[in-house]
Amino acid sequence: MVVGLMSAVAYGKADEARAAQTLIWTAGDPIDRYLSFPTTATAGPTTIVFENSAATGNTTGMPHTLTFDVSDPEYNGDVSLNILANPGDAQGGRHTAEVTLTPGRYRYYCTIPGHGAMQGVLTVSENGGEDTEPPVTSAKVEGDRNAEGAYVGQATVTLTAADAGSGVERIEYALGADGDWRPYGDPLVVSEVGAHRVRYRAVDRAGNTAPEQSAEFTVAAPPTHDTTPPDTSATVSGEQNDQGGYLGTATVTVTASDTGSGVNAIEYALGADGDWQPYTAPVAVHEAGEHTVRYRARDRAGNASSPKEVAFTVVTPPTPDSTPPTTSAAVSGQRNSDGAYITSAAVRLTASDDDSGVERTEYSLDGGPYLAYTAPVVVDRVGYHAVLHRATDKAGNTSEARKVSFTVAEGGGVPAPHCPEYDERLTVIVGTVDSGVPNRMTNRRCTVNELIEDEKDWSSHALFLKHVDAVLDGLLADGVIDRREHGTVYRAAEDSGIGRPGQHTGYRDLFDGTASSFAKWQHVGGGSFALNDDGSMTSGVTEGGLGMLWFPQRQYGDFSLKLRWRDDAAGDANANSGVFVRFPSVHDHPEEPRPEWVAIRYGHEVQVLDRPDGDMYKTGSVYGFDRVGLAGAGVTPKGTWNDYEIRVTGQHYEVYRNGVLVNEFDNDRGQEFYPPRAGDPGTDGRRYATGYIGLQVHGTADVISYRDIRIKEL
Repeated sequence: MVVGLMSAVAYGKADEARAAQTLIWTAGDPIDRYLSFPTTATAGPTTIVFENSAATGNTTGMPHTLTFDVSDPEYNGDVSLNILANPGDAQGGRHTAEVTLTPGRYRYYCTIPGHGAMQGVLTVSENGGEDTEPPVTSAKVEGDRNAEGAYVGQATVTLTAADAGSGVERIEYALGADGDWRPYGDPLVVSEVGAHRVRYRAVDRAGNTAPEQSAEFTVAAPPTHDTTPPDTSATVSGEQNDQGGYLGTATVTVTASDTGSGVNAIEYALGADGDWQPYTAPVAVHEAGEHTVRYRARDRAGNASSPKEVAFTVVTPPTPDSTPPTTSAAVSGQRNSDGAYITSAAVRLTASDDDSGVERTEYSLDGGPYLAYTAPVVVDRVGYHAVLHRATDKAGNTSEARKVSFTVAEGGGVPAPHCPEYDERLTVIVGTVDSGVPNRMTNRRCTVNELIEDEKDWSSHALFLKHVDAVLDGLLADGVIDRREHGTVYRAAEDSGIGRPGQHTGYRDLFDGTASSFAKWQHVGGGSFALNDDGSMTSGVTEGGLGMLWFPQRQYGDFSLKLRWRDDAAGDANANSGVFVRFPSVHDHPEEPRPEWVAIRYGHEVQVLDRPDGDMYKTGSVYGFDRVGLAGAGVTPKGTWNDYEIRVTGQHYEVYRNGVLVNEFDNDRGQEFYPPRAGDPGTDGRRYATGYIGLQVHGTADVISYRDIRIKEL
């Protein structure tokens, strides 16, 4: 059953009387909890009441939702309920819906961003009231039996459970008198000759556990003329030193085979006097010293092999190297009176490790990929620079990255490189096609991406491919790329379509990392963005909650918007942000007390959120319209720059992450939140055909950085 907003508001108090029970949720000013909510219910027809009004304590007009989760298999998914209520709506904030509940558990929550703590579980029982009765269990043992009642060869144990209240949650079983409890799935097949006991129990969805019961039986060997015992062998494995001693642990694996009646059991004993024990898995011996493991086997006809033994020595392993190397950096060059390096600066790195020794040293220039350090790094681009450096030892320990920063000023001497473009992304991306080849620094002191010039307006596709081929031939001759990478990048250039009609780039910068371009943006609402020395800007730097940085210079219709973003949230958290497109002017809007909400209500937000839980709209989603999961978005590690492209043509939206199309959306329906109101422009499902560009700041914990924001009108 699906109950949406429009069907829910059609019910009134008269409908409540027709249901067997009425369940009431209320909400008010808090955004972290429902004010009242039920915890148990009875299966059957039910009236759901959700009220978020002045009468329940809502003084701000804040909307809330009551949503039943239908996507988690742990909970019932047969009631799809999503009610949006606020004191100013046509129902005065009180909404009802008729549903049919079934035994089990329902999870409910509020879907509005920032309200993730408003959630709970409703337990529904079959017979009314709280379920206190445990399930009823039974066991059935089947198989061919001999005259003494023993099962010949094997016995099959089938367990069942029934519960008339909340329903059976799980069945569990254990082997023997003290075996561990395990989840029951398929019937158990027991073939080991001898007496057996299977214990079993069940738990219902209300948490009631049935008393333990057991089934006891005997398995007998099938008739056979087998008089030959099994063959046995043992192997010892583990890391050894030069003298053959096992470092820290030796693992003994015993095997047995029998071509007659088959192996029934394997046993082992530690040392010359140790007790025999059932062998069920390889035996790990950790104690330092000399050891002997004895072993034997018995077939199903009762023939036992003679005991054998394997001897070995366990030694204490040397203390592992867990200390990473240390690195340092020295910057040299001619400096002016302000301390800036004239024309260029050379960065020399050193690394040392007193234990296993240094394996490699790496550096990253201005947020680019880490490259192997083999010679001083010469930096000759005018401006501020930061070099991260780290080292890895032969034991695999990598040091924390350290940073050295400096400024290069214009001056005489060797000129700075004249790179056609600025592009220091991690991989070579041609247009929107990611080749996967590292975007290395070349002998011309420009990256591969910069030399390919994929953002230039090319008059034909053939001319662009000829240029790319010439660049790649030169890089191959210089040893920057290999033959395979040459072919991979060239195929990416072919697939990009650059130079074909409609594929010209013509991008212009909205934010190029300079203070002058940052000053063209304006901030509204809470929070703020700050300009960083590396040419990026970061949100969440001050308190104040939701807000937006927007570009008021002009509105855009059909366009391709490219930018880079990086999740910089602290700890294990993930930052929440988004890119707003096609919204009207935000200031002094008569209907919205918070100006940044106009972008949410009348434009589109392309979500940025890699968090696995919480808000259901993940990176690449068109917020409130079209959801994308994390698997489809291609999540990268935190602290990694991501390329984002948003292409809008008419009412067709495409979202690319790192060159991969993660969402395609046709804007032909209304938004799940903030439904249109009488007289609202651009809310008939199609939204605006033109509008502004903006970036969301979600709060002080949602620290996210942006850079290289460019747009091309299509």
